[in-house]
Amino acid sequence: MAKPLLPVLIGADMNCYSVARAFHEAYGVQSHAFGRWAMGDTMYSRIVRCTYVPDVDDPDVLLRTVTDFANAHKDAVCVVLGCTDDYASLLIDLRDRLPENCVAPYITPALRDRLVSKADFYAMCDEYAIPYPKTVVAAGPMDEASLREEALGFSYPIIVKPSSSILYWKHPFDGMKKVYTAQSPAEAASILKTIYAAGYPDRVILQDRIPGDDSFMHVLTAYCDKNAQVKMMCLGHVGLEEHTPKALGNHAAIITEYNEPLMTKLKTFLEAVGYTGFANFDIKYDSRDGSYRVFEINLRQGRSNYYVTGAGHNIARYVVEDRVLGRDLGECVMNRAETFWHSVPRAVVYRYVRDAAFVEKARSLAKQGKETCTFRYKKDLRFNPRRFAYYLVHMQRYFKKFKTYYSK
Repeated sequence: MAKPLLPVLIGADMNCYSVARAFHEAYGVQSHAFGRWAMGDTMYSRIVRCTYVPDVDDPDVLLRTVTDFANAHKDAVCVVLGCTDDYASLLIDLRDRLPENCVAPYITPALRDRLVSKADFYAMCDEYAIPYPKTVVAAGPMDEASLREEALGFSYPIIVKPSSSILYWKHPFDGMKKVYTAQSPAEAASILKTIYAAGYPDRVILQDRIPGDDSFMHVLTAYCDKNAQVKMMCLGHVGLEEHTPKALGNHAAIITEYNEPLMTKLKTFLEAVGYTGFANFDIKYDSRDGSYRVFEINLRQGRSNYYVTGAGHNIARYVVEDRVLGRDLGECVMNRAETFWHSVPRAVVYRYVRDAAFVEKARSLAKQGKETCTFRYKKDLRFNPRRFAYYLVHMQRYFKKFKTYYSK
């Protein structure tokens, strides 16, 4: 490259570390991250240098932070990526105000506003014949009569979740969860009352609970170039998710797989709406009719994005080749390789995944060397005792977490 490459990552979690690892593997560069506070995921790392700005989630502060960094490195190209929904949304608003030496591969605010709301996203799914769970949208607290099965059109237990995750997390309360399961109309009414009492201003999704454990979940990551053409798709079969209250639903084990009809349907959707940058879909297989039902689209690379890099599709290369070097990425690559990714110890995967076929395949792929673990990066662990100690302690904690929150 004619100019030095500087990845600028907003956040400090596993998403951030995964992206930093991709850039380090591809280009040997250290990433610079800006987060609100220190997080173990990136602590003591040599591949990402973190600076903590307590109010970096304020748009003016974020703009000033990135601008100051870019102006201090005018000879470099700064690739700016958000590592949470909130940061990605802020960068969408700020992308045209960043210095000229910054690259921020994001969609327009107008498209963001249509996609970030689950309620509006489901309306778009109807337009493009993309299956999603049966849904009722609440605009405020509801009484028990309005929440009976005959009124909703589907049976209990049901899923209750905010339409806007970004707004939801800005109104914290005790017992806050990412997703709720209501066993009765009374419990659903209580959850709605609690969410709205905290000041949450948007809609809430009431949804048919698709049967099946974690191993029915799937994730699809896509990269769309600057011309809104999909250039890479990687589908993962999830075997295990995290189960602590605030991390519920975060992927913990994935085996990549190929499903051309599903991938093609979502490719058509992304290109039709003019999407650019990374998109991440949460999907669940519905054994009742054999369909794959989409829950949501995340307007960024997912927290588990290293499953894509580990499958041979380094996410950093797609951004750099497309937005920095201006190269044609060619035809869309739909991943066919099988690889096993995990963010928890293998022993936890083998013990808690309830799909025996998934466990068998994971064991086989691990024996073949077709396995990756986000934090097990030799170039960051070797001769780095503090990082290595964190890695060991972090992984060991998962045994207690799953014992506490998830039955075998």
